Amino acid sequence: MANTILILAEQLRGSLSDITFEMLGEGRKLANALGVPLYAALLGSEAASLAAKLGAADKVFVVDNASLNMAPANTTAAALKAVMDQAQAGLVLIGGTNVSMGVGAVLSAKANLPFVNYCRAIRADGGAVVLTSQLFGGKILTDVKLTDGKGIVSVYPGAFQADAGKSDKTPAIEKVEVSVEAPKVTFKKYIEPETGDVDITKQNVLIAVGRGIQDKGNVELAEELAATLGGAVCASRPVIDQGWLPLSRQVGKSGMTVKPRLYLALGISGAPEHWEGMQGSQCIVAVNTDPKAPIFDGAHYGIVGDALEFIPLLTDKVKARKG
Repeated sequence: MANTILILAEQLRGSLSDITFEMLGEGRKLANALGVPLYAALLGSEAASLAAKLGAADKVFVVDNASLNMAPANTTAAALKAVMDQAQAGLVLIGGTNVSMGVGAVLSAKANLPFVNYCRAIRADGGAVVLTSQLFGGKILTDVKLTDGKGIVSVYPGAFQADAGKSDKTPAIEKVEVSVEAPKVTFKKYIEPETGDVDITKQNVLIAVGRGIQDKGNVELAEELAATLGGAVCASRPVIDQGWLPLSRQVGKSGMTVKPRLYLALGISGAPEHWEGMQGSQCIVAVNTDPKAPIFDGAHYGIVGDALEFIPLLTDKVKARKG
């Protein structure tokens, strides 16, 4: 069984990422089940000020070194291995994001421990740890058992609730000196991407349209419904590829990951690539003419019908209720 569990707290531009709190929440449950401490590691010159926000951890190890700011995978993994040794950690959780990409595989080699990628679920089984990993974009789910509870795990973003990892407690903080070799690749600057007219990741209500919307003119129907419900319109990739909505409105593996309270999927088949980006929604309502559409397998409510007939009916009903 792992002596301790260690989480790599991910930060970007001075703020902790949601994946950090997702891992803290799930790590806390696992640590309690195994009866071991939960630690977090913060790397970089801007790390110290963020340590107090990691109250779900029993202790936070801080490596204050500018060479670790947006460092390449090899450099980050080397520093994390040093912290891992000091914390006597046998199980390490790392975010499966663009920021931390590659760190898990390198750390696995350095620590001589198995590496489990795309983890969506974690549970204790005695002293062992069972991880559910997704393959081929979520088409296959497989359970991996770490019999001694030791390994390196890359956690799929959005797999867990971020709020579960937030705490008002103040963790113990320990500064660690780590020898860091000058990285061969250095970070120069962050280029802010063009912002869209709406940030769909912040919306409580999303009206998502797919091929079933048929043509660009019908997007206006979805816009009216979204305005009536106080939400925004988003889309699956085919709609974006047609140029009917900007890229900032795309949901899915190659787009945005969203977790609204209501996700109304209109004319969307529910391909795994799209499902990846919206499966964390609290309530999913799907409308599709095909009763065998994959979207119905995960939707909380389903309507077999034409989205173009459904949209104006619902818009009128909502307006009448408000009126």
